[in-house]
Amino acid sequence: MAAEAAFDLLEDGAAPVLALSGDWTLDTIAARERDLDALAPRLRAAIIDVAKLGRMDLAGAYLVQRTFRQGPAGEARIEVRGEHANAAGLLQTARNSAATPAPAPEPLHGALGLLYRIGQEVAGIGEEIIATAGFLGEILVVLSKLIVRPKRIRWVSVVHAMEAAGLAALPIVAMLAFFIGLVIAYLGARILGDFGAQVFTVDLVAFSMMREFGVVITAVLLAGRTNSAFTAEIGAMKMRQEIDAMRVMGIKPMEALVAPRVLAMLVMTPLLTFTAVMAGLFGGLLVCWVDLGVSPVLFVSRIAEGIPARHFWVGMVKAPVFALTLTVIACRQGLAVGGDVGSLGRRVTASVVQAIFMVILLDALFALWFLEMDL
Repeated sequence: MAAEAAFDLLEDGAAPVLALSGDWTLDTIAARERDLDALAPRLRAAIIDVAKLGRMDLAGAYLVQRTFRQGPAGEARIEVRGEHANAAGLLQTARNSAATPAPAPEPLHGALGLLYRIGQEVAGIGEEIIATAGFLGEILVVLSKLIVRPKRIRWVSVVHAMEAAGLAALPIVAMLAFFIGLVIAYLGARILGDFGAQVFTVDLVAFSMMREFGVVITAVLLAGRTNSAFTAEIGAMKMRQEIDAMRVMGIKPMEALVAPRVLAMLVMTPLLTFTAVMAGLFGGLLVCWVDLGVSPVLFVSRIAEGIPARHFWVGMVKAPVFALTLTVIACRQGLAVGGDVGSLGRRVTASVVQAIFMVILLDALFALWFLEMDL
């Protein structure tokens, strides 16, 4: 049976000592709480005698620690007198748990503050690159396993993602590419007309749409439209703890959520790129027909005879790379969402910004490499 918690205040020179006796556990300390609060102002030093102390748990240690903290002793470390099996350790644990957090560092101003913020951003970019590269490796491992065992592919999810990410984006991709091709042809006709070379407007439209604008327009639109949707969908599931529930049920989120989206984008991005190229060429054809008098037959024949097929394939080769990049960024940001709505908004924004940045960067690297390869 537990002994009732009790204490005495012993005079030891100038510093009174709190002597504990009985059991100081959760079941016995309730009656002593008010007495200790009244005693706290008299405890000028944090000294405790545990020679007659029976059992003690963390609740009792916390009550004693709080009593000293409320008095003149403040946050001073408790000096333990006497022998006891675990009193010193419990009092130290209670002290650590009650420790106030360190004050926030004062913000830096001026040039030093600017350098500090730049350093933080650079460090954040480095961590983001490492995390994304690791996630890419994980996706490649999952895809390789699915290729070996295609029965594990969730074809319903793949088709649904193809419809949401590709088929639904077809009208906006085609319309925007059409107007881009129209603008390129119009500007080319005006500029080349000053040199009497308006006929090369056809070549300008074909080169620009096949090599660059078709795939870049598609990727940028998918970055703004599909990336945000993928990140929001996965992030919402993460907030509702649905992904944790999937892991408990033995369902791998990488196979159920990420792999179908990757496969869908790998299929639909080249198809959307081809649609964008055709729409851009059609816009250029209309300008050449109306403004320059180049008939559709002459427009098509000049492309077929004067534009090598490699320019078309240069643009199409970029599409799967852009598709994988966009999906990796979207899914990683979605899985990194925290438990609040603000985190979801930040991750969606980061997904779109990173995706557009990577599309432009990869396109520039592709352009340099193809030029060096004379393609």
